[in-house]
Order: sequence, then C-alpha cells, then structure tokens
Amino acid sequence: MPEWRGGWLNRLVASPGFQSWASWFPLTRGQARRDGAILFDVVQGFVQSQVLMAVVELDLLRRLRGGPQSAEMLGRATAIPPERMQVLLQAAAALKLLKRTRNGQYSLARKGAALMGVPGLEAMIRHHRAFYADLKDPVDLLRGPERTELSEFWPYVFGARGEIDPQVAEAYSDLMAQSQLLVAQDTLRTVSLKGVQHLLDIGGGTGAFLKAVGDAYPRLKMSLFDLPQVTPGATARFEQAGMMDRVTLHPGSFRDDLLPDGADAISLIRVLYDHADDTVATLLEDVFDALPDGGRLIISEPMGGGAQPDRAGDVYFAFYTMAMQTGRTRSAEEITALCQAAGFTDIRCPRPARNYVTRVISARKPNQ
Repeated sequence: MPEWRGGWLNRLVASPGFQSWASWFPLTRGQARRDGAILFDVVQGFVQSQVLMAVVELDLLRRLRGGPQSAEMLGRATAIPPERMQVLLQAAAALKLLKRTRNGQYSLARKGAALMGVPGLEAMIRHHRAFYADLKDPVDLLRGPERTELSEFWPYVFGARGEIDPQVAEAYSDLMAQSQLLVAQDTLRTVSLKGVQHLLDIGGGTGAFLKAVGDAYPRLKMSLFDLPQVTPGATARFEQAGMMDRVTLHPGSFRDDLLPDGADAISLIRVLYDHADDTVATLLEDVFDALPDGGRLIISEPMGGGAQPDRAGDVYFAFYTMAMQTGRTRSAEEITALCQAAGFTDIRCPRPARNYVTRVISARKPNQ
C-alpha cells in the first residue's frame, strides 16, 4: 500500500466519528468490534497479570486441587474477606484459571492445572514483583534510570565475581534452574546432539540444562563453565543424578577467563540476551577459538521478531532485559550476523516449538 494511502486510512480510522459509524455499519462492525476487544485486552493486561499474581501468592490452585470450595472457605483460609475473595475468584474464572460450579463454588480449570505443571512458572510469576516495580513508570524506564529492581536481583550480568552475595546467587540460580527445564525441553526437541562427543555449557548455572542433556544422551561427556558462586549447586545436582563421572565443572567468568577447551560442541543457553553487543561479539569469538574445526555452537534463548515483531520477544523479554540494564533481545537475523562475524558458517534457525519459551540457532566452525 502506498505510504500516502496508508496515512490517509489511518487518519480515517483514528477518527471518533468513523469508529462510531464503523461499529454499527454491517460491513465494518465485525472488524471494529474485534479491534476494540483486542485493544481492551491490552489495556487490562496489567490487571490480568496481577490477578494471576494474587492467585499464585494465595496458593489458590493447590487449595482447589482437592475439589471445589466457596469464597467463604477460601477467604477464611487466606485471611481475605469473603466478598473480596469472590471478586478474585470471579476474575480467575474469567481468565479460565478456575471454573464456577452450579452451586456457586469454584474448582480448578484446565488452564490453572496446566500452570502448576509448568516447571518454574509459579516462581517466575512471584519474581515479577521486581519486574513490575520497574514497569510502574515505563517512560522513566525507557529513559534509563540509575538503578532498577531487576539490576539488583541479577548482578552477575555485570561481570561481578567474588562480591556477589551468596544468598543472591542462590536466589537467581534457583529461579534460573526451575525455568531452564522448559528451555531444555524445547532446545533438545529442536536440535540433535547426535555425533557430539563432548558438550561445554557456558553460563550453565546449577546445571539444569546439562542434566537434561545427560538424561537424553547417556554417553555424552559434559562440562559446565560458570561463576564460582553458582557451581556448587551444579555439583549437588549432578551428584544426585549420578552424573559426576561424566561432568567436569569449570568455575570462572567468560569475561575474564579463558574458555575450557576439548569440547566439540558449545551451548549458550539464555546467555546472549543478558549482555551488550560488544560482550556478545567477544564471547562468540572466544567460543569460535575454543572449538575444533567442525565444532558446533548451539544458542537457545528468547528472540525478537525483527521485521515481523513478536509478542514474546519484542514485548515481554525486550522490556525485561531493559529493566536488567544490560543486554537486549535480538532477532534471529541479528544473532546470525554476530555468529557470521565471529567466523561461524552453516547457521540454522529452525521453526520454534514455542517461541515464548525459546528459539534455537545452531552453527558450525568451518573446517580449515
């Protein structure tokens, strides 16, 4: 559509008079009402997320797992006045998390049950207190405040080493490990590690991804490289899984230390979007140098849509990384360009199973 024509049409659609006419005219009222419903859904989005937060904080889903309960019963159990609990339950039912029974009680709906079955989702919802605090003034966030709640929670992304509070390290490691299970599932469904002898996972935290890899590939040798404060959790995980004879832990920072060699594949799982472009470029160059000829690189993280904006990557994760005050979500095309600049070839980005969980890019170091 020519630019002048699109501008004219947008001016017409933006007219209150046109909207009033379009809402009743038979040929346009369907589209006008659909547009209105979508806009209202965006407007009330924050309220929906807060309803979800209250449902999780009050543990309503588990309370209802045993069977239907009334607003009075749930109110007594949570110290919420019954009339206000009724409001919350109605809202949760409207969001399809709960179902209202014929006698006015509430039971668990399929979507609510599914929420409990998604690893790490409830922990991430609770974690949103910090994210929402940063979003209370989105214009201020866009202008770049001196500090944010998320930057206080994720200090490791700034390259901190020994000065990280052990409790902070444990908190972020636990959250990452819980949410990493979904990412691991989708990553391993998207790319095959058949033929790989030794996988090095950089920034692997407490080893949730490598644990999933070890379960799927029982003969694969594995190494984990991450900050000293988080690797003890990996030791505990691998010992419990009986994998310590297959895993080597390398405490260190990829900003300051040489990457371990010897692996014929390296994975970067939710690492790049935590860091600025120059850090990412240097890391990819170091990964390239650490790999043998023909070695593989696997990148898995949420990505923006580029020319086709994506609701998960370009809304949620874009603002999340902005609130972290470092890094950003990149499109698959941007990451591909960074990989090419580092020397990688045969770069592939398969269609994601769930783009709101992760997208995967694989590449190879060419044979010399």
